[in-house]
Amino acid sequence: MRRKSILAAVSLLALSVAAPALAQSAETLSPGRTVEGQIADGDGTAADDAYRYDDYLIRARAGQRLEAVMRAADFDAYLEVFHQGDSEALASDDDGLGEGTNSRLRFTADRAGTYVLRARTLSGVGGGAYTLGLTQRPEAGRAPRPTGIRVGQSIEGALTARDPETESGHAYDAYSFRAREGDRFTIDLIADTFDPLVRVGQMRAGEFVELAMNDDTMETGLNSRLIFTAETTGDYIIRATPLGAGDEGAYTVALARGPELAAAQTIEIGGSVEGALAEGDGRGAGGEIADAYRFSGREGQRIRIDMSSGEFDTYVELFDANRVSLAEDDDGAPEGTNSRLTFTLPRTGVYFIEARAFSESTGAYSLSVSEVEPDKAPEALAFGSPIQGEIAEADPTDGDGRSFDAFAFSGAAGQRVQAIMRSGDFDTYLQIGRAGGEFQALASDDDGLGEGTDSRLSYTLPDDGDYVLRVSPLGSEGEGLYALELLDRGPQPQPGSVLVGATARGVLTEADATAADNSFYDAYRVTLKADEKLLITMVSNEVDSFVVVGREQEGGTFEVLGSDDDSLSDTHAKLEWTAPTDGVYEVRAGTFQQGQTGAYALNVEKQP
Repeated sequence: MRRKSILAAVSLLALSVAAPALAQSAETLSPGRTVEGQIADGDGTAADDAYRYDDYLIRARAGQRLEAVMRAADFDAYLEVFHQGDSEALASDDDGLGEGTNSRLRFTADRAGTYVLRARTLSGVGGGAYTLGLTQRPEAGRAPRPTGIRVGQSIEGALTARDPETESGHAYDAYSFRAREGDRFTIDLIADTFDPLVRVGQMRAGEFVELAMNDDTMETGLNSRLIFTAETTGDYIIRATPLGAGDEGAYTVALARGPELAAAQTIEIGGSVEGALAEGDGRGAGGEIADAYRFSGREGQRIRIDMSSGEFDTYVELFDANRVSLAEDDDGAPEGTNSRLTFTLPRTGVYFIEARAFSESTGAYSLSVSEVEPDKAPEALAFGSPIQGEIAEADPTDGDGRSFDAFAFSGAAGQRVQAIMRSGDFDTYLQIGRAGGEFQALASDDDGLGEGTDSRLSYTLPDDGDYVLRVSPLGSEGEGLYALELLDRGPQPQPGSVLVGATARGVLTEADATAADNSFYDAYRVTLKADEKLLITMVSNEVDSFVVVGREQEGGTFEVLGSDDDSLSDTHAKLEWTAPTDGVYEVRAGTFQQGQTGAYALNVEKQP
């Protein structure tokens, strides 16, 4: 880590004149306790006054099952729960108590630690008095032996708090049936007191492996209907579950023969057809109105399926000879809601195409199947050796219609690589993926260099092995010259240390550590006691400050426990945070936007 004197314009005076954070300090709420609160002026307020809230801290054990109930007469109550420091809710509830607009949120702690329970209005900055209670739910039941179900049979059941639960905390009942390869089934799950979700899978090595699921259909409303085709002969498991964690009640599950697949017309590679979806057409593998086409292909042949319509949003899906799905596409064509699917055939034989609408629509369409050139082998690209290239009409294209060049390189797990692409002819775009098979981007960048439309992609390799770097224009029409360089940025820098009560001054540079969003940061370790409260501030006149506090987990992952962007002022960060346990924590001084570099001051001090 590099530390330099910060510019004189950035002074500690800024720490005392910045605006305060809006959110109030959070009270700890333990199971068995009920509190009376009030949503009022001065409480936390979401962006654009979307809602007001009070936050409560919950310390939970891994696997602990909890239930929060919020009642309010003056507003529509709403509950959310988060990992402390995260912005994405683990679970939420609006009217789950079944008493008007009161809330009941049930969740299972996926790991030991501190959670934030947010008691809020559904919308708006109104408010009033409320009560909030937290209780511990009984242990979930052990997974029972699945109940057998036959084709043509309906079974009535009920989900309760004593049922076994999935890893996400959803109760379930299990049913088993036997199928032959290619058998098709319709599975209905109907409930009045909760939103049902049906899943089907197989038990493999003692674990449930999901193969298909359905929540709602246009025909069944909130009830579930799953059209399922067995890939192999064997035993299958149906799981009856609620959409919301903690929901329960009576239901009916039914197993029936699935509808016959649409008869397939023959289409040749290189051919096209004008068709129309109509109400009387056959059904696809998922039960939707669909037209089916069959063609013969050979192993390694690369084909492209195009479907367009001026009357509906098109959707294409490719299946093998056993009607097992291989690939699908919605809006992959260069423009509008038309579809384009490009795929390399895995074996010689018969394949099926389903042409349908994204939703239950009908109308005329055009469909074509063409052979495209296989992706040419990527060229070797050495670290630190700039090259010149050109994107031209003859280059291969990806699923979005962009012409591209591909380059191969090898790396080691934990190695930080950086690719820089410049062009005066088009808006550049970079992607990194693994070598072999269909290309799937692990990371991408458009304008990360911060110099107009040039790209800079920084990425930490997850494993030893071979990788592919794709360079292309951002849009499908771009062509022209470009310059490319691949750099080895070495291993991730190790954190430094900072004392509580001290100020660290540093400079973010391109040599610093890189966060998941490709932004640069410096890391500092601090040793704390449980319940020790910190005020962490970061100021800079050169970057949009973003401060994060967390700790390393087993396996090298980083657990975020708290973060802040602009609570001190427009571009300065301020985080009030309490350590959940004794230990060593990491404070990261970074930027809200990727590619930013510059001087900063980081201050870590105790709160009373």
